[in-house]
Amino acid sequence: MESKASRRLQTIQNHITSAAADPHSTLQQNQTAGEFFTEQGYSVVLPEKLKTGKWNVYRSATSPLKLVSRFPDHPDIGTLHDNFVYASETFRDNKYLGTRIREDGTVGEYKWTTYGEAAKARLAIGSGLGSCIGLYFINRPEWIIVDHACSAYSYISVPLYDTLGPDAVKYIVNHSSTQAIFCVPQTLHILLSFLSEIPSVRLIVVVGGLDELMPSLPSETGVKVVSFSKLIAQGSNDRHPFRPPKPDDVATICYTSGTTGTPKGAVLSHGNLIANVAGGSLEIKFYPSDVYISYLPLAHIYERSNQIMLAYYGGSTGFYQGDNLKLLDDMAELKPTIFCSVPRLYNRVYDGVMNAVKSSGGLKERLFNAAFNAKRQALLKGKNASPMWDRLVFNKIKNKLGGRVRFMVSGASPLSPEVLDFLKVCCGCSVVEGYGMTESSCVITSMNKNDVLSGHVGSPNPACEVKLVDVHEMNYTSDDQPYPRGEICVRGPIVFQGYYKDEVQTREVVDDEGWLHTGDIGLWAPGGRLKIIDRKKNIFKLAQGEYIAPEKIENVYVKSKFVAQCFVYGDSFNSSLVAIVCVDPDMLKAFAAKDGIKFESLEQLCNDPRARTAVLADMDAIGKEAQLRGFEFARSVTLITEPFTIENGLLTPTFKVKRPQAKAYFAKAIEKMYEEVFASESSGRKAFVR
Repeated sequence: MESKASRRLQTIQNHITSAAADPHSTLQQNQTAGEFFTEQGYSVVLPEKLKTGKWNVYRSATSPLKLVSRFPDHPDIGTLHDNFVYASETFRDNKYLGTRIREDGTVGEYKWTTYGEAAKARLAIGSGLGSCIGLYFINRPEWIIVDHACSAYSYISVPLYDTLGPDAVKYIVNHSSTQAIFCVPQTLHILLSFLSEIPSVRLIVVVGGLDELMPSLPSETGVKVVSFSKLIAQGSNDRHPFRPPKPDDVATICYTSGTTGTPKGAVLSHGNLIANVAGGSLEIKFYPSDVYISYLPLAHIYERSNQIMLAYYGGSTGFYQGDNLKLLDDMAELKPTIFCSVPRLYNRVYDGVMNAVKSSGGLKERLFNAAFNAKRQALLKGKNASPMWDRLVFNKIKNKLGGRVRFMVSGASPLSPEVLDFLKVCCGCSVVEGYGMTESSCVITSMNKNDVLSGHVGSPNPACEVKLVDVHEMNYTSDDQPYPRGEICVRGPIVFQGYYKDEVQTREVVDDEGWLHTGDIGLWAPGGRLKIIDRKKNIFKLAQGEYIAPEKIENVYVKSKFVAQCFVYGDSFNSSLVAIVCVDPDMLKAFAAKDGIKFESLEQLCNDPRARTAVLADMDAIGKEAQLRGFEFARSVTLITEPFTIENGLLTPTFKVKRPQAKAYFAKAIEKMYEEVFASESSGRKAFVR
């Protein structure tokens, strides 16, 4: 008996055949999915609507006829609760959650909680917490255990960024009607400072707090404060049966920080999260022997999905101390096999190694370059390089990460091809880049681990399909040559349920056919690989009517040796762009020493016209190399020493620039730069104005 998929393909073929025979038909003859796959490799193109004649919907070549929604080996796992029940029964005695921090605050070797012990703790926690549970602390084992408890009893978890600040936390707690909050002593006092302004809260559980130090609140507050250990003890004596969720039930509300306005609560179901992880791990083999280091914020969907995946495969998660500056120390002790991070850290590793190589000079520099080029050429050809290069050069770098990393992932923002290739060569392992967002439950596309090409984000997650939609105001269309371009849209079981209590903004991003509009601009490169090239949401017009996508330009300028961070500004009242540049202090000081520029402080050097001229000249060179259009070049630059951070309100927790806030923060500098641009245009003077 024919399958539904076979009948569908036959119907498509019949349409194509009849269209080819009828010269008046509006349907054009196209390659079949199978023919396209043979040519393209990683993606298969399927028709969205036959009437249009455009075959522009892409699926993973791994599962082109059916979108993945469950783990193929365990289709009975439909919720996060099912996933952990399976894990705790299958890997009961395996190491699960590890920490170096002792009860007295000292740091030692990793101590482990097994899967069975974690399962027992989540049973004790789960009774009587309320429907919405807030988690207000950084990564540690208790975070994961509380999240499992929420899943077991059909509670909704609401992560609270520890870096968001009191106002945002207050807003999220009230907006989600959170009833219980798990925190640590450091965040307890923040909650108590506005306790009267979060009336839905009835219970605060302090992780790592001592019973005798728990504050006793007046009875009229209606709020009880208990330690985590006391809650465990109480729950162990009064256990309630699980209330398992259904796949369509809400698992979590993840509030996206956003670059403007108040946070938006992305509602994700159990089915969303299981589908994303099941699809995203379909082609990658993980094992119970794998060890993962958790330092990316658990409040972000990136780390949440990693934890779901680790539990399914029975891996071990070791937590960092809580200090990014000590991350390498933690990795040396843990010796992880899997490492997931963001470009910000990978760029620091790259810069540190390359600067050390350049400063070493002589034989050491020549040896590194010879080893790097030889190994890179071998990898590009799909071959194994001589192990001699690792022994002589690269094992020193690999050992910095513990010496056992076999699989690395980069996500959250674009990673330059140079850095990705550097990691492959120096770390001697598979390195892949992925693309996703909270609203898609994490991964939309990811690279194949055997793909030798970099500079793209791979093919669709087998749990979704992807298409590009024309953005005419930016001149991006699916008919562009040589590659189709447009706004990236995604559809499938990974697409979120909507923004909590916000139907208007939900309709702005999810259309009537279920396509989630990401706001990112992509192109389909050869091999069915997706490449992110621009951003739609932050575009603005210059006075002459030209559209500007500042993030694209900023991603070009940060390749300058002088630029650590960059904020490009323009508006409809001016015909040119200006830029605020947070400098790389070492590079700027090296330039000053070479040119004989004397300075007493880095701030003084940043204000020196010669430094500004040099930085802008290097940015110009980088811009020309990237083929920026004339109006996309910054005409003036202000150099600063203070980085853009979450603490000073210029970055979101996912390290994106908050543009309205940056505009206000640098208002005087922006005004001064435009005065300089106007003066230079009037007098013909160049100086540090392009």
